[in-house]
Amino acid sequence: MSAKHEINRDDILDMDTYAANRKERRAELVARKKDRRVDVGPHATAYFESYDTMWHQIHEMLFIERGGEAQIPDELSAYNPLIPNGRELVTTIMFEIDDPVRRKMVLSKIGGIEETVFLKFAGETVTGVPEADLDRTTADGKASSVQFVHFPFTDEQVARFRAAGTEVTFGFGHPEYGHMSMLPENVRAELAGDFD
Repeated sequence: MSAKHEINRDDILDMDTYAANRKERRAELVARKKDRRVDVGPHATAYFESYDTMWHQIHEMLFIERGGEAQIPDELSAYNPLIPNGRELVTTIMFEIDDPVRRKMVLSKIGGIEETVFLKFAGETVTGVPEADLDRTTADGKASSVQFVHFPFTDEQVARFRAAGTEVTFGFGHPEYGHMSMLPENVRAELAGDFD
């Protein structure tokens, strides 16, 4: 069965129904997200998105902000682009630095990092494509602490990525943040399900 690629109005629960099972839904998602993340270097964590992660995010926004029916189109518009389309992986990259002074210093050195993200596996390199909704590096070269990146795959790359045991490296080619991490096999196997 192929993954769903878009959340529609019909997929949105009313908030009373959502609230009734919110705790259980969150626990299930937290467990699943463990197989959809990888730490890269000292500050970055890549969270691979899916229909389920975005469905949950939309419901959380609606639940917390209580904007009702009028809020739904904006949430669908914001989060649907982050659902993999069947021939890509999509990640939210977060640079998590608690100390505000250190965070500002690090982010000021890594402008353009969203242009340097890659996945390498089985002789293939898939270069990340930043989400085009807005520029996530300021004019003075400061990177946003949150980046959204798509990894478009060819059919051959999908087949190679899906092969059990394939070693996959996630990395940044930025001169100030040239870190890489291997995806654990449980993460690679989970992400293989994002492809049609």
